[in-house]
Amino acid sequence: MFSLSSLAFLLLHLSNALSLPKLLDSDATPTNVLGPVTQLYIANNFIAPDGYNRSATLVNGVFPGPLIRANTSDAFAVQVFNELTDNTMPLETSVHWHGIFQRKSNWAEGTAYISQCPIRQQQAFEHRFTVTGQSGTYWYHSHYSTQYCDGLRGPLVIYDPQDPLAYLYDVDDENTVITLSDWYHTPSIQLGELFAPVVPNSTLINGLGRYDGGPSTPLAVISAQQGLRYRFRVVSTSCNPSFNFTIDGHRMTIIEVDGSEVQPVEVDSIPILAGQRYSVVVTADQPVGNYWIRSLSNLNATFEGGQNMAILRYEGAPDQDPTSAPGPYELSFNEAHLHPLINPGAPGIPEIGKADVNLQIASGFSTEGYFTFGNTSFVNPPVPVLLQILSGARHPSQFLLNGSVYELPPNKVIEISFPNSTLAPGFPHPIHLHGHQFDVVRVAGSNVTNFVNPVRRDVVSIGSSTTDNVTIRFVTDNPGPWFLHCHIDWHLNHGFAVVMAEAPSEAAKEQAAVIPADWGQICLPDM
Repeated sequence: MFSLSSLAFLLLHLSNALSLPKLLDSDATPTNVLGPVTQLYIANNFIAPDGYNRSATLVNGVFPGPLIRANTSDAFAVQVFNELTDNTMPLETSVHWHGIFQRKSNWAEGTAYISQCPIRQQQAFEHRFTVTGQSGTYWYHSHYSTQYCDGLRGPLVIYDPQDPLAYLYDVDDENTVITLSDWYHTPSIQLGELFAPVVPNSTLINGLGRYDGGPSTPLAVISAQQGLRYRFRVVSTSCNPSFNFTIDGHRMTIIEVDGSEVQPVEVDSIPILAGQRYSVVVTADQPVGNYWIRSLSNLNATFEGGQNMAILRYEGAPDQDPTSAPGPYELSFNEAHLHPLINPGAPGIPEIGKADVNLQIASGFSTEGYFTFGNTSFVNPPVPVLLQILSGARHPSQFLLNGSVYELPPNKVIEISFPNSTLAPGFPHPIHLHGHQFDVVRVAGSNVTNFVNPVRRDVVSIGSSTTDNVTIRFVTDNPGPWFLHCHIDWHLNHGFAVVMAEAPSEAAKEQAAVIPADWGQICLPDM
């Protein structure tokens, strides 16, 4: 174990090694589409996306946050300004780039207490990273406290000019990105103190929705031209519920899962958990009219009064709510039927328990009302894990985290199984691993293993049955501390997480060579 004084010394060294301004000049210009070199202004303002007016935590004044779009291999430089003032919600912040591998840029991945300190009020921080080898549908959100439930969340799309599936669709632009969100009328600090299920007031599709007993406010409208094929990028920015996504009268062809292109699979509906993303191709082959888009929440299973709904409107259709009927539901979704288009196959010996490192990390629930993951409830450390690694921590016993760190050796095949025998409350739990995609060699609801062409993704359901034992595999080719956690933010807030300290010696060397001065500065106390 090392001392906090050694950490303070390292911070001073880092902050003095280079010189960057502590607070960059603010010049916010609201827009709903941004590029990879941009500014995000995190501030509070009142909005009423479902008709109920409340103060929220917004990016550039809008909800959802602006779409950030880039091309594969682009370099990102995103300045984040903390202009928060409303103390009913968290006043510090961070921005995490969900699904981005952050190779050699762990310092920029935006997870408070893991890869950086939170950004305090009136401070700024610049994230710089590349997305070499990645394309697809992602998102960004606060990774500080339960802040993203107050509004700090938005879509991120990396376009591939050489997309091998481009022949399947005609339209893929900012108008075909569909965000699914839960929305709360109570600030997240109050909700985060509850040791009980947290139920949203409404579901928002592209930032609009209705709630039980509320006004018939406008719903989101997705426009379509009859005869064209649309690539809809469906992003669950949920804090809690899972959704069942359907479009009346239209089938969907899945072509991407969490940034991984898949062999096309036609379905009528898609269950989508917090943090997951799907690209689907929908052909506008029905008579000109209005059709319901449905995002049925598992915590509010109703369409009464337009709840959980948006509108697919063909050009030439009247400006009115649809009267379409749900379905038909003939082609069911099965996660095991999703197979990677490129380089399929799980690494290592094709047998459970035969990886280089084999872990079993079970979820549970303590008598005090906290979640456990690997028999331990996660508590934020006093300083970021990356800083601890830079200060010499290598083995689990050396970290300022009690039992929540797993050291992983470099360039090895890792297998993690998630036995579900305790069925921790609030299931199904979506488990997300930072810094990697993984191959799901055993999916929820099945005892069959697939090492040949398993689905590859970064958020997986660990199931709704005590017999589920979802198993994933990945290779430790990306040194750094990476969070592994339930993406239901209320569960993470109550301890549902661990840290994978991947190749810590290599991570220390790699990150020490590239960390900028402002990374250390945001950890220093105000002078």
